[in-house]
Amino acid sequence: MRVIAEGLVTEDTPPSLIGGRERESGRVVFPCPPGERYEPVALSRTGTLWSYTIQRYRPKSPPYAGPEAFRPWAVAYVELPGEVIVESRLTDVAFEDIRIGMPLELTMIPLDPEAADPVLIPAFRPTGAAA
Repeated sequence: MRVIAEGLVTEDTPPSLIGGRERESGRVVFPCPPGERYEPVALSRTGTLWSYTIQRYRPKSPPYAGPEAFRPWAVAYVELPGEVIVESRLTDVAFEDIRIGMPLELTMIPLDPEAADPVLIPAFRPTGAAA
């Protein structure tokens, strides 16, 4: 698995996002900052949709490194219970079926599905009755 950035997800199957727990306060952040202040922790693979928007235009390059032919996607804020709210893409759901509070699980998707050797990015998809 070739992930878009090092230290973003665990090497487990299936992977988890790697957050950082502040050693002094216990506060969890994502991604895990470098240095001694935070210890890396595997975050929950499941959460709920806290908020979202639809990305309808191609982001500036750099930093965007996705396909030239742009297709809109859903950008979600996913609440991982008792941990942190993370920003991620939503996948495997039609825009009109997205609902605040829907249960989600982590998956990995290609940034550019048509690339010969695509890099993977974390995304969340509906689970349970929402799937």
